[in-house]
Amino acid sequence: MNVLTRMWKREWPLHLMLVPGIVLVLIFSYIPMAGIMMAFQKYVPNKGLFGSPFIGLKNLQLLMDYPDIGRIFFNTVYIAVMKIVAGMIVPVTIAILLNELRKEWVKRTFQTLVYLPHFLSWVLLSGILIDVLSPSSGILNQVLGLFGIDPVFFLGDNKWFPYVMVISDVWKEFGFGTIVYLAALTSINPSLYEAAEIDGAGRFKQTLHVTLPGMLPIIVLMFTLSIGNVLNAGFDQIFNLYSPPVYESADIIDTFVYRMGIEQAQFGFATAVGLLKSVISFIFVSMSYILAYRVANYRIF
Repeated sequence: MNVLTRMWKREWPLHLMLVPGIVLVLIFSYIPMAGIMMAFQKYVPNKGLFGSPFIGLKNLQLLMDYPDIGRIFFNTVYIAVMKIVAGMIVPVTIAILLNELRKEWVKRTFQTLVYLPHFLSWVLLSGILIDVLSPSSGILNQVLGLFGIDPVFFLGDNKWFPYVMVISDVWKEFGFGTIVYLAALTSINPSLYEAAEIDGAGRFKQTLHVTLPGMLPIIVLMFTLSIGNVLNAGFDQIFNLYSPPVYESADIIDTFVYRMGIEQAQFGFATAVGLLKSVISFIFVSMSYILAYRVANYRIF
């Protein structure tokens, strides 16, 4: 008890600092979980959570019978997986290229420029993208017109829309990801490069045999942790850029939940969809942490 008392006297300010964060988590993360009840109810707003009739698993059954649910899940996974893969390749490549720059001011300037889009919201960026990709006045279509290519409706064509989402998301976030891999590069022993140079390896072979193997643990770690985002295709981005003509390729779980719950007031059904997504995401997140521990020796706790 004396040891615990001394620890408490020494560390109570640190525990006190946790109180505001714990209160916010309780208010915004745990108390709202009572709304899960709506997934098993025919929710009526004026009757509330405890007055709405209980219907069991009928909302989930309705979800399984919904004609477009397969396409919605496919769109979500398809866009999310492409974002994960591209979001790994581009930052790794940029980090390696930045590492090869010898002038430090050039390196820092470029790193700052590619990092800036991360701080811009999709509300702002969507307006920019709509103007840039406009089939009538967008600068990209004007450039394509110089080469005799007909205007392309990038945000209104199901063939192009998913790839525009991936490319624009990578452009926004790869600067942030680059920081992680640049940090990994600093942990590589410089003597390995010297030994490779003595053996006759040029810069390209040094990258293949020293840089990439040195970055491999963090690459594996980031990839395994990203598995938990397989069902997160980016609501903010897609919601601000999609439209009814591209629902076939753009409609994901989060936008579907929004339309069902907010626009059509099917609160119980929308909650059931969100609950199913949460359960599946929880499984993926758990798997990602297990893989991260076994493959990259990374532990959360």
